[in-house]
Amino acid sequence: MFDQLDPRSPTPLYAQIAGTIRVAVAAGELETGQTLPSVRQLAIRLRVNPATVVQAYRDLEVEGFVEMRQGAGTFIKDVADSRKSTELETRAGQLVCAMLANAARMGIDQSAIREAFESEMGELVP
Repeated sequence: MFDQLDPRSPTPLYAQIAGTIRVAVAAGELETGQTLPSVRQLAIRLRVNPATVVQAYRDLEVEGFVEMRQGAGTFIKDVADSRKSTELETRAGQLVCAMLANAARMGIDQSAIREAFESEMGELVP
């Protein structure tokens, strides 16, 4: 789930971690009541400072995605479907912006992008 974290990104690591968890909740990869790894476990796994994970978890708690229970762990909360949809739409927009920025750096024009997109969509949708 955390394979797309980029320490060179201008987005802070705690925000990347929180964003990854938000999308996982919205996509149904993480379900209500599921326990997230402990701060220490996730920090070791991601090779980041535990304070980075704490900040991500706190942000998610403020946003209503998780509940932190002292001594018990961090748990996924029940998130409204409308909030999940909004999160997925936001992520889709971010992906498109990143794709367009990469294409611009490579000198690929809009018509080539549109053609490639339509071709790929045609293969995905019968």
